Amino acid sequence: MKGAVATGHPLTAMAATEMLSAGGNAFDAAVAAGFASVVAEPSLTSLGGGGFMLAHIEEKEDILFDFFVNTPGLGNNEKIKPVMTPANIVFPECSQVFHIGLGSVAVPGMLKGLLHIHRRLCTLPIKTILVPALSYLKEGVETIGPQDIFLDLLKPIFTSTDYGKKIHTINGQYIKLHDKIFNPLLKDFYEEIAENRCNIYSGKTAQKLVEAMKEHNGMVTLEDLAAYEVIERKPLRIKYRDREILTNPPPASGGIMLALSMHFLENIDLSRHPRNSEEILITLVELMKEMQPSRILKNGNHITYPFLNDVTAPLIESFKKSVSKKTFISTQGTTQISVVDEKGNAASMTTSNGSGSGCYIPGTGIMLNNMMGEDDLHPDGFFSSPPNIRVSSMMTPTITLKNGRVSTVLGSGGSKRIKTAILQVLINIIDFEYSLKDAAESPRVHFEDGVVHAEPGIPAGTIEKLRKHYKVHQWDKKNMYFGGVHCVNTEMEGWGDSRRGGSFLIE
Repeated sequence: MKGAVATGHPLTAMAATEMLSAGGNAFDAAVAAGFASVVAEPSLTSLGGGGFMLAHIEEKEDILFDFFVNTPGLGNNEKIKPVMTPANIVFPECSQVFHIGLGSVAVPGMLKGLLHIHRRLCTLPIKTILVPALSYLKEGVETIGPQDIFLDLLKPIFTSTDYGKKIHTINGQYIKLHDKIFNPLLKDFYEEIAENRCNIYSGKTAQKLVEAMKEHNGMVTLEDLAAYEVIERKPLRIKYRDREILTNPPPASGGIMLALSMHFLENIDLSRHPRNSEEILITLVELMKEMQPSRILKNGNHITYPFLNDVTAPLIESFKKSVSKKTFISTQGTTQISVVDEKGNAASMTTSNGSGSGCYIPGTGIMLNNMMGEDDLHPDGFFSSPPNIRVSSMMTPTITLKNGRVSTVLGSGGSKRIKTAILQVLINIIDFEYSLKDAAESPRVHFEDGVVHAEPGIPAGTIEKLRKHYKVHQWDKKNMYFGGVHCVNTEMEGWGDSRRGGSFLIE
């Protein structure tokens, strides 16, 4: 076998396996899947957004490619006050307010990121890598479940502009299951990428974007676009049990919060208790309470790794006291692309467009992000950071090593739920020795705004015990709200999380 791929859509996975079949490596596969995901998963990612790719290169080197978004406003001397429009997105069991419009747009990094990785690590020409995505754009992408659910959730955003309405409606009706989406401007743009003629960071396209920004109180400037750079970082390396976990380092916040979570759990023997027992779930809930961004990240209170005892000791003590009051266990001590190949390469790439701003780069078919309007990315308040600063992200592309060799590649979408989804899948794999399918599909919990959200599958008796300590909301079915962890391992096994229409293929 040449490799294994887990992604959020069958077409995204097929793009990756086509590259492996053509003799490409894991990075060819990941970049092809990245371009394809923009076409096949428009509700989750875009060239107008950003992301990260964690690369393990044949047991020789590990690199975290940071192509997440920057704060805008360089050279803005007009004191523009950005205008954002609130959009209430209603999940089946709860709702979340996002802010959209050109005022919500951060400087995009996705296109530069994919092209940078292509130059650094890929073996196939860009024209070959774009073949699958271009074929999808020409033929149209059929809306399949649960992509239709994602699109329905985002209807207020996807129909907020003329071009959005044009490509997401058929005969005046919003797109539905089994309808095909066509994006002719994006097709033309991809054809230009294949010929190395495209650029959204300078020239006419950049000028048109900035003119639209000025007209609608957006903040992105020509200086912002010219200054944007992909950054190569050393991954955060976390020791946990018999594994080493590689993940996203600061200034992203997801990796450091995952590291802190694993640090809390290191001296607790989780495997002594059933996975969905009261003891395990209370431990996880209390851990999630301690990991609230408002507690750890507000007012510049960023924690560095390795952890200093005077920083973590109060947090650990609070955690232990909270758990010990409810159970004895403490005394015992967004979309994702995951690829491995036969050469020993591994790629974990997480990308996002937020919920999307609803606004498009003129003439390109590229929807821009709304990262400046997502409150979980700005714990100190909207527009509190100066221009040209990487926005801190919850995205947590992850690779685990055992005895120095790649064991598992994983990551997740899911906004505030990313870190809790990754944490739960990791303990399922490491502590409970679940298969990748069971690790990803097992029911999850998430603590937010004083409520424990619980998926179906947790025993009723356990839920009743949790209700003695917390306000619990049990969902009727699994949902994308709880993330989407797509994972593969070097045994060429894998799984695409059903919550986000995941797909797993081997080549």
